Amino acid sequence: ATGPVSQVLAAAAASPRRWAGWVALPLLGGRRQAAMVKETIRVYARVKPLGRRQQAGIYSIDEDEKPLSSLEITVPRDLADGFINNKREMYKFKFQKIFDQEAKQDVVFESIAKPVADCVLAGYNGTILAYGQTGSGKTFTITGGAERYSDRGIIPRTLSYIFDQLQKDSSKVYTTHVSYLEIYNECGYDLLDPRHEASRLEDLPKVTIMEDPDQNIHLKNLSLQQATNEEEALNLLFLGDTNRMIAETPMNEASTRSHCIFTIHISSKEPGSATVRRSKLHLVDLAGSERVAKTGVGGHLLTEAKYINLSLHYLEQVIIALAEKNRSHIPYRNSMMTSVLRDSLGGNCMTTMIATLSLDKRNIDESISTCRFAQRVALIKNEAVLNEEIDPRLMIVQLQKEVQELKDELALVTGKQRTSQLSREELLQLDELIEMFLEDTDPESTLDVGADMRKIKYCFIHVKQLMNHVKTSQNKMQSQHTSEEKDTNKDLGEELKKLKELLQQRDNEINILVNMLKKEKKKAQDALLQLNAASAGSKVLEQSTSLNLEESQSPSSCFSLKEAKEFSCSVHRLPFLSRQTGGKMSLGCQEAFEIFKQEHVDSITIEDNKQLLKQRY
Repeated sequence: ATGPVSQVLAAAAASPRRWAGWVALPLLGGRRQAAMVKETIRVYARVKPLGRRQQAGIYSIDEDEKPLSSLEITVPRDLADGFINNKREMYKFKFQKIFDQEAKQDVVFESIAKPVADCVLAGYNGTILAYGQTGSGKTFTITGGAERYSDRGIIPRTLSYIFDQLQKDSSKVYTTHVSYLEIYNECGYDLLDPRHEASRLEDLPKVTIMEDPDQNIHLKNLSLQQATNEEEALNLLFLGDTNRMIAETPMNEASTRSHCIFTIHISSKEPGSATVRRSKLHLVDLAGSERVAKTGVGGHLLTEAKYINLSLHYLEQVIIALAEKNRSHIPYRNSMMTSVLRDSLGGNCMTTMIATLSLDKRNIDESISTCRFAQRVALIKNEAVLNEEIDPRLMIVQLQKEVQELKDELALVTGKQRTSQLSREELLQLDELIEMFLEDTDPESTLDVGADMRKIKYCFIHVKQLMNHVKTSQNKMQSQHTSEEKDTNKDLGEELKKLKELLQQRDNEINILVNMLKKEKKKAQDALLQLNAASAGSKVLEQSTSLNLEESQSPSSCFSLKEAKEFSCSVHRLPFLSRQTGGKMSLGCQEAFEIFKQEHVDSITIEDNKQLLKQRY
């Protein structure tokens, strides 16, 4: 009944026009519901080192109390006021951390600025605010000194840290912009305007505040300069610092006479994602308050001091109003500075304040006032929200698609058909949808082309063409397959015919060989009979050779006798061969023997001797 949801519903019921955008944005894919962080403004203190002629005040720092540190300031009683003096002597204030006079710039950055920079990189808004009297070290803390590199302030160190983290993170695409606003005598000026150096301050365009229906502040005539790396951002910072209003006062030799707000805008987006994170970091260097009665300034410096004190007074009014629980109205519009810092004070921001103190005896009262202001600031609660939104270009495309679908449905219901032709892009998109639908194996898949009858007819025609093409290709494949079968059968018939002819030829050859073998077998048998007869007449041959010994001694017959003996030896060997084989010789052996005889060197001589023996016999 009393939670944040009920408050939102009550506010929506009271002012529906104001809250209509918040109801519609999630439906249209606008700002996403993001994580919210509630915390009070963190307050730190820094003590400025004493000058040569300054007398130190009495103070002590107690860091043993956890989690906060305490600063105790002692103001001794003045004996000139008399013995009866009820003035307060001890003042005790608590801070997140207190930096004493010896604190270095890097320690201040690590404790104050680095956590806020990490939140800004994560997508939250952040503000670092320096507050204090004039000459207490606000500009040195925020911007830094120009003498040594180690004196760099929070702004250059934060820029270096942010760009270093952006280079390490390659999972997102980052875009960084920088703006530098100066509020001088309640008028805003752009310190990054290139005309700033060549023109008078009165001739420059003034930055004006504009507010949209959602009470978001927009600054007109304030330029956003893109910075892709640390060097570009630092060059913009140095350009703005050279254009600041600085004057010499009795309290400070180089007193800044204006409030300056250096803002870093960061947008990040993951590749392929429609969500964009936008965050900003305000680094605020306020002008120092001063007591005119103490400084004794006049003329132009007096006018500047009045405007500075007035804007700081309005800032304190806002702080007091925010600290009160039942306060319904917060006077943000009283000054330009409080309007610009609306989110930083009690809004969507993680705010950190550093109170700069000059604890010498002359400025002890102003230091106590600064600490009291810091204690009131520490009571303010901010609600930081992760700034995520849908890319406007993608939202426009989505809305255009939704409008087109509604038009198609309306045309389908009313029966009013459009005569315009579909564009080439639409036809290609429909072809892709049909192809995906046909390739999908899910039986429950649907083809959604909207309520446009032109698209529906095109889909039917396209599917019909695809089906006809499939049937035609199947018929072609079938006819091609049939012709291939015919060709195959024809080839097989021709090959079978060739094989039959080859088989017939082989049969004829076999018959011829069989007849030849029969003839050779008959010849072999006749030869065997002749050999048997020759073995029987060998004895007669020996007798005849002995009787005709004289005739054989003649030169002409010696050669014949020698051949006769060799023949007789061969004749004696043949029966032996026939006995080994049982008097029978295989057909292959007979053929081999006949070929051997014909090819033998002495075959002709043997034949002559055989004829000679026959004649003599």
